[in-house]
Amino acid sequence: MMFWKKFLAVGEVAGPKEGDTETVRRIVSSLEAMDPEKARYVAAFAYILGRVAHADQHISAQETSAMEAAVARFGGLREEEAILVVQIAKSQNRMVGGTENFLVTREFSKIASPEQKAHLLDCLFAISAADESISPTEESQIRQIASELGFSHRDYVVERSRYSKYREVMKSFRRKAEEGSAS
Repeated sequence: MMFWKKFLAVGEVAGPKEGDTETVRRIVSSLEAMDPEKARYVAAFAYILGRVAHADQHISAQETSAMEAAVARFGGLREEEAILVVQIAKSQNRMVGGTENFLVTREFSKIASPEQKAHLLDCLFAISAADESISPTEESQIRQIASELGFSHRDYVVERSRYSKYREVMKSFRRKAEEGSAS
């Protein structure tokens, strides 16, 4: 079974179903017509974004919008296609997240170039920061993914530093420092 169908269950939504709009049918058809290698890349990319967004058991509207923008940009999809892919990825993360996380990330690592992996790492932080807060749980999940993708700790820290103002750990540290200087 193709990666695309296995992990994003396109096969389950494909084909006319009662209640499907013509737009949904057209989007699903265009995704199925996508080059299989590109489909694998897009599927894994979206799933991994969802992995981080769902790390705290909640995917905010801001995180969803950021995921859609990233999938459209780096997957080369139209907005409506990206929206559908993100919805499927979010659903898959909720249903099978823990059991598929490593497998999907390993697959992405095999098929992505170093530049694509770097884009993904940046997107993971951007998705987490979309609601102006990177929780320790999200940060831990990003660190795990970075490791699975073969990034060194130094590479991870350099990328993380770009998002320091959103890190809850740093916000807490700043609050304590401000409280201490006010005394």
